[in-house]
Amino acid sequence: CLCLLAVMTGTVVHAQSSLETIASVSPKVVKIFGAGGGQKLHAYGSGFLVSPNGHIVTVWSHILDGDTVTIVLHDGRRYQGKVVGAEPPLDLAVLKIEAEGLPYFDLAEASSAGPGTRVLAFSNAFKVATGDEPVTVMHGVISAKTSLAARRGAFESPYTGPVYVVDAVTNNSGAAGGVLTTWDGRLLGMIGKELRNTQTNTWLNYVMPVTELKETIQQIITGDFSKKRIEEDEEGTGKPRPRRYEPLDFGIVTIPDVLNRTPAYIDRVLPGSQAEKMGLQSNDLILFVGDNLVQ
Repeated sequence: CLCLLAVMTGTVVHAQSSLETIASVSPKVVKIFGAGGGQKLHAYGSGFLVSPNGHIVTVWSHILDGDTVTIVLHDGRRYQGKVVGAEPPLDLAVLKIEAEGLPYFDLAEASSAGPGTRVLAFSNAFKVATGDEPVTVMHGVISAKTSLAARRGAFESPYTGPVYVVDAVTNNSGAAGGVLTTWDGRLLGMIGKELRNTQTNTWLNYVMPVTELKETIQQIITGDFSKKRIEEDEEGTGKPRPRRYEPLDFGIVTIPDVLNRTPAYIDRVLPGSQAEKMGLQSNDLILFVGDNLVQ
């Protein structure tokens, strides 16, 4: 009887802790509604506040293709949000709404965790919340931390960095952009898109650690991200150059992978290069290199 009482007492303590965490974290998670609706592309997603002034982090996706997106807070208030910056190789975007005094995650207090850690996942999976309804909360355990090797259909994920593999069905429609926290509410990471493992073809339940995203998020919010990209422009054009995209040896720069497997359009041709002498121009589409088809 004493053993049973101890187990039951422990369960009550954990339940109380999780309820307090849910009450604390849920107001920091937002519902996002934007482009989509056709070709089986859902028009809704999730995000989370990272400043009291309305900065929101979410995944980079088709939902953000419109000029503005609708952001719904936990209490049902609706705002128009705009993309202030993005880093497609990290599957990351930062939005902004005109609001103040909002509950938010302090990125400086973000944490990391290892296998066996009990976690909670918050998101608007399956669009269960459209107004002031609470977002979905799932509990699970971190199974592993590994590098992401995933795809959706024929398209490979642009993000290949570390992820938490979670023992819970976290990555559903609309869940991308939601958060993973510890049992006591410390931010661990952002829920990713619906992807399959490239080796096993099974659906993944994964989360990108906030430690991989934090620096870029802070740079976008402060404006340092754009300045850094302009400083990296070696051609002196003053135009920002996306990370990870270098001029090819014969003088062309292709557009970045804004979406998975973006067509190989030429962004610009370097003056005096072999490509310019051959007559290649901006917006030309590269179909073949020799006999090889360019995907």
